[in-house]
Amino acid sequence: MAQPAQVLATLSPSDRAALTMRSDRAGLIHLAGHAGLIAALMTYVAMGLPLWWVAMVPLGIALAFLFTLQHECTHLTPFKTRALNELAGHACALVLIQPFLWFRTFHMALHKHTNDPDQDPELHGDAKPETWAAFVWHLSSLGYWGHKAQTLWFNAIGNIDPAYVSQLARTRVRKEARVLIAIYTLVALFTVTISPILIWVWLMPLVIGFPLLRLYLLAEHGRCPSVANMFENSRTTLTNRFVRFLAWNMPYHAEHHAYPNVPFHKLPTAHAVAKAHLGTISEGYASFTIEYTRDLNGTAGGAS
Repeated sequence: MAQPAQVLATLSPSDRAALTMRSDRAGLIHLAGHAGLIAALMTYVAMGLPLWWVAMVPLGIALAFLFTLQHECTHLTPFKTRALNELAGHACALVLIQPFLWFRTFHMALHKHTNDPDQDPELHGDAKPETWAAFVWHLSSLGYWGHKAQTLWFNAIGNIDPAYVSQLARTRVRKEARVLIAIYTLVALFTVTISPILIWVWLMPLVIGFPLLRLYLLAEHGRCPSVANMFENSRTTLTNRFVRFLAWNMPYHAEHHAYPNVPFHKLPTAHAVAKAHLGTISEGYASFTIEYTRDLNGTAGGAS
């Protein structure tokens, strides 16, 4: 099978340059759409309009999928201006309760060791489920939220042990965690003393929407081979425009891992270049889930 670099070498220098061209305009237009959807749904819930509690579901999904924007910001690709990438990444961190600077170090290690069971940090403590009990536990997100709370706490006051967080980054990671904890403390005081509105337009929807994000993320590398070739160890999932919009084109995930400097709005072009060489493709998320769950075993080994 061809390697990503070999496929990229078939393009002219001008086409290669165009593929990695970042754009503030493209990023801001996409962000306006995503943020506008969230704002509209938040307003609907906050005003208590008919079936407002049903609207918490799409609101939660839209909030949870800010993860894909934060993920892109770790690569500095949604926007041409670095400050916009940093600002968006930190804003997503506040919403998702996932520190941006820490996540960037974690995610760079994932890219370096994708699907390596010994070194990929995504697989440590959160292995892909292989039983029905583990699958249900995975989608519940209970272990995920516990791990995020633990990470935030230890980043703030404990030992920052993971090797992927360099000594140089640890001071900034610790400061970031402390700032986030201070903000969440103010949020808690606001909720207790003034209004519980943030529970209904942010926290509860986020908890409701996160299982769908977890299912989506499972397709990125679940059951992919533990090999070095990014066309094989990452999965591209063919899906509709709305899902691609919500996920900032990350369903083109093999292309993203093969060419991480390609911004989200250029990933469809990268797909056109690489599709004949992709080793792991699913025809939609429903198709992936049916195939994945077909091979789940028994009930043992669930909430480990």
